Amino acid sequence: GVREALSGRFAIAVLDVTMPRLNGVEALRQIRAGSRMPVLMLTARGDDIDRIIGLELGADDYVPKPCSPRELVARLRAILRRVAGSASEGASDGPIVVGPLSMWPQRRSALWHGQPLELTSTEYNILEVLARHAGRVVSKSDLSELAMGRPLARFDRSIDVHVSSIRQKLGACADGESWIQTVRGQGYQFVKA
Repeated sequence: GVREALSGRFAIAVLDVTMPRLNGVEALRQIRAGSRMPVLMLTARGDDIDRIIGLELGADDYVPKPCSPRELVARLRAILRRVAGSASEGASDGPIVVGPLSMWPQRRSALWHGQPLELTSTEYNILEVLARHAGRVVSKSDLSELAMGRPLARFDRSIDVHVSSIRQKLGACADGESWIQTVRGQGYQFVKA
């Protein structure tokens, strides 16, 4: 169960929303309470709300069943590549500092106003890409490729859900605006302080 997942013996967890005894959403909550371990959610339910809840609780990806075993393996590999640091290719060993944000890609840690910032692996990757391009617009397509390791699907809203979660964790700027601006029809931009 969850204790086994948190033992440190596994690189990633795959949870089914309809698992017996402890459903996947509750298992995800318990994992997120004690770990940033990457998590991929599976579900036979087709509702957007199920996917959104899973992503908002910190799942790194969400795959509806039935799915191709090849797609599942490809998504797992993409998550593991991101966690291993492929999202920060070409990164220097030093921190990324933008206003009150400091990120250390080699350690995969972040501080916000000097306090530890708790992010899922996907949230970290998205914020890192936005911070590296602070002041410039990054398209959703580029965010999906750079931070999630996969092309953006036609109706995929996972980037939006992850950005919403990051916004909540960062709070508002002094002027009340979000640190991550939506540029309608183009993408997202991290505000330079």
